[in-house]
Amino acid sequence: MNFGFVINNETCIGCHACSTACKSENEVPLGVNRTWVKSVETGAFPNVRRHFQVTRCNHCANPPCVRICPVTAMYQRDDGIVEFNGDACIGCKACLQACPYDAIYIDPDSGTAAKCHYCSHRTDIGLEPACVVVCPEHAIIAGDMDNPDSEISSLLAERKVTVRRPEQGTAPKLFYIGGNDAAMHPTATQGAPATFAWADFVGDGAPVAPRNDEQGLPSGGAIAMGRGRMAEQMVQVSYNAQHRVPWHWPVPAYLVTKAIGAGIFLFVALAHLLGLISYDPALFVRSGVLSIVFTVLTTVLLVADLERPERFLRVLTRPQWRSWLARGAYLLVGFTALSAAWVGLELFLDHSTEGFPILQATILVLGIPLAAGAAIYTAFLFGQAEGRDLWQSTLLPVHLLIQAAIAGSASVLVLSSVIGNWEVETVAGLVLGWSLVCDLIVLFFGEFGMPHGSESAALAAREIKSGRYRHHFWFGAIVCGHALPLLSLVTNIGVLPGSILAIAGLYFYEYAFVMAPQRIPNS
Repeated sequence: MNFGFVINNETCIGCHACSTACKSENEVPLGVNRTWVKSVETGAFPNVRRHFQVTRCNHCANPPCVRICPVTAMYQRDDGIVEFNGDACIGCKACLQACPYDAIYIDPDSGTAAKCHYCSHRTDIGLEPACVVVCPEHAIIAGDMDNPDSEISSLLAERKVTVRRPEQGTAPKLFYIGGNDAAMHPTATQGAPATFAWADFVGDGAPVAPRNDEQGLPSGGAIAMGRGRMAEQMVQVSYNAQHRVPWHWPVPAYLVTKAIGAGIFLFVALAHLLGLISYDPALFVRSGVLSIVFTVLTTVLLVADLERPERFLRVLTRPQWRSWLARGAYLLVGFTALSAAWVGLELFLDHSTEGFPILQATILVLGIPLAAGAAIYTAFLFGQAEGRDLWQSTLLPVHLLIQAAIAGSASVLVLSSVIGNWEVETVAGLVLGWSLVCDLIVLFFGEFGMPHGSESAALAAREIKSGRYRHHFWFGAIVCGHALPLLSLVTNIGVLPGSILAIAGLYFYEYAFVMAPQRIPNS
């Protein structure tokens, strides 16, 4: 069996019966939706037409939400239904980032992910989903696409159908008859007036309880009066269900703390093994402790960002090995354990012992791949977040490694200036300077210099360079995070503040990089 949906937009009347039936059948709380009807108006007055589109989970044949889930809470059944297990979910919100259709939400009552599950409790006993039963126009058709005698198979064979975002490679099984481009593609109305027929959300600048975490265009209230002739624009969204941004400041903060923890270890280990710095017990112990502290802080930020933080150990006890979130958790644990062994060796083993240098070198050599893995694994996690096109960058692993070099050398530079190790300070200054130069090259000739592969990625990049996050990027990341630290290194004035500014600039960049793609709506 292979279940799917066909939505006939030619017969849909936009009555929202499917939305209310879904809420009633599945006890969906207010403020979130498993299925909703999007309304888009096209044309210029008086020649205006309204298009309806029923939107929900696409039950993809190649579901990215299943791959990214670290605890197998999101899974695909043998009959093709993409189901979720709320009892297993830790509320990491990774599946929300992976879905290119904004079909998954966090249940405000349970704190776990939820979505359309094809009314599997009804399907399992031979009944149709509630939305199918209640539709007065029979505009929603559900069934087994592998059965040639089913209605859905006949429709797919006879009618021209389209799917949303086929370029994502998810093989969606939600097909539309008469799909309108303006309704199918969320960026088609980018920049159009936000004159909704009625408000179902409160956006930026709203007079009551303003929020700053919704995607797409804000609403100014329940009634929006235009200037001049009404409906004079060519296209506008008149009704939609807005989706909030899943990840906030803890994620960019975790990227910075992780870069510091891994970067310190990488700098000290490589510089010592390559003979660039002499052995300094005080420096090694303090570096190891700082590496552990910032790696543990990374874990604290990750756990704090979970909707169900009390379940965080499930990432280790029931991992889903295709998920880079689960793999990353093991990398962080392994790296922390090895860093602790390094500190223990420095503190409790006699440095004059004959085997001390060999044991120390062994720990440092083993720690280098773990530290590098901890630094860059987020690039592969972001790669699995297929709903955010800007994060799908092949340069991201290299970029994260360069950022670890910046954070690590800047931290060691601060530490060496405090303990007065001028040899280490000189090497750390050189590494920091060249790392900042390399980072600028990656930024301007790679991440933001080359054309982007999709419209969503280009829009997110524009948000960073000239939109909502331009101050974070130009003033925070470029001026404070690169120009001023480089100036302090070249002139040898204010090296300590320059190092701190480099780390602060890293946070400004990560904040813009994490937030901007989430502002681009997928539905």
